[in-house]
Amino acid sequence: MTARKKGLRELMGRLTKVPMSGPDPNVLVLAELKALRARVPQLTGALVASTDGLLIANDLPSHIEPTGMAAITASHLSLSHRLAITAHEGGFHEVVVRGSGGHVVIYAAGWTASLTVLAGPEANVGRLHLESRPVARAIADHLTAAVNSLRNDQARKSE
Repeated sequence: MTARKKGLRELMGRLTKVPMSGPDPNVLVLAELKALRARVPQLTGALVASTDGLLIANDLPSHIEPTGMAAITASHLSLSHRLAITAHEGGFHEVVVRGSGGHVVIYAAGWTASLTVLAGPEANVGRLHLESRPVARAIADHLTAAVNSLRNDQARKSE
């Protein structure tokens, strides 16, 4: 764990007056990203960001700055969500950006996060969706479990 993440965990523990326990959700999320990258040919990277642009975990190539990419993803997610609501009065699920250098696909991962995957131009987008959609749901489950665990710990402490 990096010093920054360790410091953030300690700060969160002090702010909530409850030490964070259980498996680190970032470790679980990163494991999902690495497994996805291993399963999908032409997948060049992936990241998970909160809807407000904070980086949760990443498995990106070294030439992409993760925190900047997380911020861009959150911005695009917000616009896509608004577009989906305006056009069809429904919720956002995913958006595909196809460029000359490859694909960027952003999936909703629950209400508070997104999964962004990067793939080369020759990637099979159908396979990418088939593999990535369940990963987005699993990531949402990991993050929800972490929040629920924190809330339960706080409730026990306040009793």
